[in-house]
Amino acid sequence: MDVKKMIQNMTYEEFIHSFHSAQPEICDKTQENGDCEMMHALQILSGKWRMSVIYELSKQKAYRFGQLKRAIPGITNTMLTTILRELEEYRIVSRKQFNEIPPHVEYSLTQKGKDLFPLFFEMIKWSAKYS
Repeated sequence: MDVKKMIQNMTYEEFIHSFHSAQPEICDKTQENGDCEMMHALQILSGKWRMSVIYELSKQKAYRFGQLKRAIPGITNTMLTTILRELEEYRIVSRKQFNEIPPHVEYSLTQKGKDLFPLFFEMIKWSAKYS
């Protein structure tokens, strides 16, 4: 069975069992990207601002650049632009340009980005439990 399909169909209990029994299927290199699935996820989501940008985008259907920048205190224009481009490359974020007067751009989450909602929910539960 394909490693990615196996992981997608796995229950949490099966994952924990595989993880703790040190079976290589979970974190061995896959043929497709030569990287562990967890490392691939961390590569996409890590960094000081990425999760903040994704989380803010999850709150509304779409944001203009300025709205998003105001929603994330401390982020610079350059950093926000870079992160939005990277997340667009990963197909987490969608960019829609409106050729109106004045022209503007809106950013929103793709379905792939929306599929991160359960992760946010679990993080909020964890924070509520331990903070």
